[in-house]
Amino acid sequence: MNLADLAAREAVLKALADEIGDQLKAVRAEVQTELDKNRGVQQVAAVLPDGRQVAKVSLTDPAPAAVVTDPEAFAAWVRDHHPDKGAVTRRFVLEVRPATQAALLAEMTAAGVPQWCDKETGEVHTVPGVEIRATRARSHSVRFDTGGRGRVAEAWRSGALTSLVLPELTAGGAE
Repeated sequence: MNLADLAAREAVLKALADEIGDQLKAVRAEVQTELDKNRGVQQVAAVLPDGRQVAKVSLTDPAPAAVVTDPEAFAAWVRDHHPDKGAVTRRFVLEVRPATQAALLAEMTAAGVPQWCDKETGEVHTVPGVEIRATRARSHSVRFDTGGRGRVAEAWRSGALTSLVLPELTAGGAE
């Protein structure tokens, strides 16, 4: 191919990739909305118009984790309960060392509560400024079956996906 042909090919592929990307974002949001409505559904088969399964769409629920919601309250608590462990650095401001924060949050995440147990005294502390909450939104993943991508490509080439995908692509993104 000469330079002009390559430039045209790139422009066409870029336009298609942009449009497909926009359509993928839109349908992904629709799938998530439907998964959220149908709380009992954890997985859905992705089936081509000819009935062949090509993938599974699976719900991914984020695990709750301990997160600092009030850094000042958390830092003050660490200062008062970990003074001899090198947990804080004193400067003009009090801040918890990242390694200490990570270790404490990991312990609280494992326990499932914003509490920490002093191993020496056995005292259980409710840690201010920390909550257990989801760290990301519910989502879903698409996992192709063995040969699934090939079956999608074959169906695309044969025109079998026209009713499933093509109307949105041809009607989309007019500037």
